[in-house]
Amino acid sequence: MRFDHAGIATEDAAVLAERYESLLDAEIAHQETFDGMEIVFLDLGNGYFELLEPVAENNAIARYLDRRGSGIHHLALATVDIEQALARAERMGIESLDDEPRPGAWGHDVAFLHPRDTGGVLLEFVSTN
Repeated sequence: MRFDHAGIATEDAAVLAERYESLLDAEIAHQETFDGMEIVFLDLGNGYFELLEPVAENNAIARYLDRRGSGIHHLALATVDIEQALARAERMGIESLDDEPRPGAWGHDVAFLHPRDTGGVLLEFVSTN
């Protein structure tokens, strides 16, 4: 596995993307509306910042922003075998929020692990297949 991206919850992805483009000399690699969110991926050279702005009410990011405000929502790790990664987590007694991989942004399959079992960090597995 390797680091893929940090998901950052924000009220305004366009404004934050513009700030990071200037501050980090990063370029937008991908942008889409998906699952009630405006999503912008900024290429950092060794991974991405995934900016997550809710555009629908009561989705996961809108609820996160209501409870915690803007900030890091999750960390994502790329894997060539997401099913094997989930099985390993299950064998270790780590609760998965997804029983099986599901469609995610940028056309990837994804699965999340419960932060209670991962040191308070919401971890996302991202399939690179």
